[in-house]
Amino acid sequence: MHEFQYRNGELHCEEVPLSKIAAKYGTPCYVYSHRTIRDHYQKLDQALGELDHTICYAVKANSNLAVLRTIASLGGGFDVVSKGEIERVVAVGGDHHRCIFAGVGKTIREIEFALRLGIYAFNIESEAELERINSVARRLRKRAPISIRVNPNVDAKTHAKITTGTYENKFGIAFERIKQVYQKASRLSHIDIKGIQMHIGSQLTTADPFEGAVTKMAPLVRELRERYHIEFFSIGGGLGIVYNPALESGRPSWWRKPQAANILTPESYAQRLVPLLKPLGVRILVEPGRFIAGNAGVLVTQVEYIKKTGKKNFVIVNAAMNDLIRPAFYEAHHDIVPTRKKPGAKISSDVVGPICETGDTFCKDRPLPRVKEGDYLAILSAGAYAFVMASNYNTRPMPAEIMVNGKRASVVRERETAASLWAPERIPSWIK
Repeated sequence: MHEFQYRNGELHCEEVPLSKIAAKYGTPCYVYSHRTIRDHYQKLDQALGELDHTICYAVKANSNLAVLRTIASLGGGFDVVSKGEIERVVAVGGDHHRCIFAGVGKTIREIEFALRLGIYAFNIESEAELERINSVARRLRKRAPISIRVNPNVDAKTHAKITTGTYENKFGIAFERIKQVYQKASRLSHIDIKGIQMHIGSQLTTADPFEGAVTKMAPLVRELRERYHIEFFSIGGGLGIVYNPALESGRPSWWRKPQAANILTPESYAQRLVPLLKPLGVRILVEPGRFIAGNAGVLVTQVEYIKKTGKKNFVIVNAAMNDLIRPAFYEAHHDIVPTRKKPGAKISSDVVGPICETGDTFCKDRPLPRVKEGDYLAILSAGAYAFVMASNYNTRPMPAEIMVNGKRASVVRERETAASLWAPERIPSWIK
């Protein structure tokens, strides 16, 4: 469930009309629901209640400090993939002892920083990385806590650019090789074996791939627990969200009939996995990002022009692919709705941005209400892998980010100015 609902014809984030936010703070802007973030975290936490577990929020999904502080206040851990993400967690008072450091390309500087800080564990992605971390730990006279990421060669049947669990992907170490790598790790003088990890892909909307991967991994986890006394098994993230809920009567249609819509919920996820995980006798880590933040955010934009051609109705808005790249990069679907309900028949429309790229398109041939210049639109399900993937292409300042809590709306990231974009740049004296 999320907290973006029509009330008296106006789309609200919790108790605040989005049109009011747009008028006050300008567009494009991202708007996040604090209540939705908390609700999604707590529902997953409760569903896994039978397990000794830790939810490590995937910072890469949405790294705004207000989002991270919300997760920290709930007692969450963090899945991080860079020194910068660790520093963000520290900046909001998050517990660095509950940080899992993932990623295939950790630098020496990043490893040094994480070791000195004292993170929970490194997720090892290759034998070369294992050797590097041991070397750095030896030089610093520390022992590095590690888990090894297993590539279980399970095809999650998700988008090609976000699948991670097959041998065609760059992630992890092949399942058949994993026992030898653990033997190698056990002989390294500055390595502490803490656990084992897997992650098979993102935006999974059925429990089947998770169940298949856990079933395959379970005997290996038992063996490693007996031989190396591992304390945790991280089953990764990947829980998907619904990107195209129809807003009806204030609630998305899929919320009323989740079974008919075949939606993966925390309850159905736990129902399938808890019986497999509980007998393993280790702590279970989960690393959700999109599930917690995805439907907790929208991108609000304003219509600049309506352009009609012989075959097309173009709705030209002031948001662009630099603000939200998912439709251009992944061909991703995001529902787009007016912030004020529009009566009458819908018209097939392309919603496009102002950038001189054909790919600067949010949707094509989508039945949309007839909107006019000046109207506000909300691009839904934009709380994850949205602002964090934005850029300054075309010298466009980053949009503001707003968080709503009940009747309160607060700026959690100021809109950039054009001057701030070129402030770090320098013109050499020899250019006349």
